[in-house]
Amino acid sequence: MSGLLRKSRPRWDRHVWVIGGLLIILGSGAYFFQDKVARLTAALTSTAGEKDKNVEELQKIGAELAQLRGEYENLKNTDQNKRNKQLETDIKAIESAYDKAVATYEDLLDLKSKTAKTGELDKLFSLSLKQLADRNYASASASLASLASQISAEETKLATTFSIPANVVQSNTVPGAGYSRQKVNTDAGEFMVSLIAGDLGSTRVLVDTASDSDCINNCPVLSLATYVSRNGGFGGVNGSYFCPASYPSCAGKTNTFDLLAMNHKKTYFNSGNNVYSSNPAVIFGDGYIRFVGAASSWGRDTSPTGVLSNYPLLVSGGNVAFGGDDDPKKGSKGSRSFVGNRGNTVYIGVVHNATVAESTRVMKALGMENALNLDNGGSTALWSGGYKVGPGRDIPNAIVMVRK
Repeated sequence: MSGLLRKSRPRWDRHVWVIGGLLIILGSGAYFFQDKVARLTAALTSTAGEKDKNVEELQKIGAELAQLRGEYENLKNTDQNKRNKQLETDIKAIESAYDKAVATYEDLLDLKSKTAKTGELDKLFSLSLKQLADRNYASASASLASLASQISAEETKLATTFSIPANVVQSNTVPGAGYSRQKVNTDAGEFMVSLIAGDLGSTRVLVDTASDSDCINNCPVLSLATYVSRNGGFGGVNGSYFCPASYPSCAGKTNTFDLLAMNHKKTYFNSGNNVYSSNPAVIFGDGYIRFVGAASSWGRDTSPTGVLSNYPLLVSGGNVAFGGDDDPKKGSKGSRSFVGNRGNTVYIGVVHNATVAESTRVMKALGMENALNLDNGGSTALWSGGYKVGPGRDIPNAIVMVRK
């Protein structure tokens, strides 16, 4: 019995090779990270002076940075008790710097959708990658913080220097049909709006998707012009929020959207994960348009010509439905796409240089009975006989107006 109760002594000869192997794996991972970041830095630096290639190279860098996260997730899964403490510290530093790099990179991409003058910012991003390659995480974090500050300052500069062209006529009256660009007076100031009107007596509004069924990664996308053209439409606007392939945080789910949609082929998307959705939706039918405050309140009726969920709902029943929240992206100035209605007329369009809350004030001033915010930023596009706004990036879904 005493032999059974005696604690067995550890056999270090059995475990040395295991511990050594783990250290080699972790050390190799750190070296691999340095090598890849060095190559990424070289790729960006080589094109810093070529404006046309900057976005393309940054997208490649973003994709590889996303791959690095997956590789380091594998390293994190090793036995906690057998890690080399210094390498554990290095991994945490790499993760922190990576997260900052990804967030700043995506902000830089958003800025590029508004201006081509980002050469100096590209160079600073390149510097931060070099510092990461040199394992100088403190300097890399400082460079990324400086870059984030400069991006924010440039966003503010663009917003404050934006001016409505002198030839844009002031009018708070929406058109009964066709395209219009006008200046709208609101209690939050003056804003320029580009919009297309379609009376449902002569217009069919539909939702089109690039995919024919649910898609979880590397999903198809099309330009807004393609959506309009292949449906024989006269107008169109970008659709719901999605995860662009150019964003590192979208690795493994590129070009996906997770909001409810039904296309004109009567196919529902993301039905299962929107059973309890509190996000609003718009429903287009033959001669009618309907807005609901929560997609969960809508069944799976296939008689409409389209269903699309997005957020937030701007106006509901003629009343302001969104006054702002703590999301900095909604609170920043930009081009804000929307779909709305007054009676039996549907409006799609873009409010220029506005926050989402300011877009709400514009909808109210135009007398919209209901209005829903759509995707914006680099996805913003409006088409009426050609691009009136955009073209923006390729998108997974769109709203299209077709004559009956």
